[in-house]
Amino acid sequence: MNAILKAIAGLLIFCSAIIGCKGQPATGLNQLKLEKTILLPGVKGRIDHLDVNVKSKIVYIAALGNNSLEIADIVNGKIIHSITGLDEPQGVSYIPQTNEICVANGGNGDCYFFNASSFEKTGSVHLSSDADDTRYDSAGQKIYAGYGNGAIAVIDAVTHKQTGDIKLPAHPEGFQLNTKTKQLFVNVPDAHCIGVIDLVQNKLVNKWENKYSANFPLAIDTINNHLFVGYRHPAKLVVLDAMTGKQISVADMAGDVDDLYYDYKTDQVYVSGGSGYINIFRQQGTAVYKQIANIATSNGARTSLLIPSLQLFIVAHRAESGNPAQLSIYDIMP
Repeated sequence: MNAILKAIAGLLIFCSAIIGCKGQPATGLNQLKLEKTILLPGVKGRIDHLDVNVKSKIVYIAALGNNSLEIADIVNGKIIHSITGLDEPQGVSYIPQTNEICVANGGNGDCYFFNASSFEKTGSVHLSSDADDTRYDSAGQKIYAGYGNGAIAVIDAVTHKQTGDIKLPAHPEGFQLNTKTKQLFVNVPDAHCIGVIDLVQNKLVNKWENKYSANFPLAIDTINNHLFVGYRHPAKLVVLDAMTGKQISVADMAGDVDDLYYDYKTDQVYVSGGSGYINIFRQQGTAVYKQIANIATSNGARTSLLIPSLQLFIVAHRAESGNPAQLSIYDIMP
């Protein structure tokens, strides 16, 4: 029965990708190849961020609406474990040095650590409220977790202790590290800006004002110093100079975006929008990023994960209109 359900789910996604939804044309279908779908049995509600253990090819899915962390084997195409009893999990980071998973809970503000083999809880850090997106600095073995009315907590990934607190003017959404320049760039939509943080001082040192509103996801190209910002109102991909904040390029994109990524290997930007599309952009010349793909997914499928070393792009679909929650695993085509 599971095999039949997977086949049906895969067919529905494939058909929607060919036809497109809401009448928008499907383009660039040769950019991604749907390899498989993985059902998330019993998972209801919104799905938030994902992370990966590349060595073991295990993906971690923060099932916010289900109060669980789903753990998927992407080789065998199945869920191998579910950590339940969480409180609106939002951010998730895998820590390879300690083989642990850090999960940020929006409900109670706690960041929980779990052993990635036994799934036993190994520690916790309490933040005031709304623990959200997380980033792991492998070199410094630090977790950065956005939370509350405006802050990013610095957490020692080994001791599970909070070691710093960076104040912001409002709640942070997506953010990215530049370990070369020791900076962190963070979307602060309610303050209508992108914050620039000096990680030596653990201090906000600059604010770049937004031309558009509702800036949620953010990605970075540290080689060319490009910052990619996803806006919802209106739906725009804006490329900034990461040194000056100056706008380089702007393009229309899928609506209700929640994740976007820059891939160094393909020199492309991958966007997942809750309006039901994957968009792919490629740089044309020095100052323009052009959309080269518009691939239909499903309504609400706005979170995703790019795994550059495996050349995979994964999109999370929430349970919708009688269809079960699932992951779509795409091969990035050469």
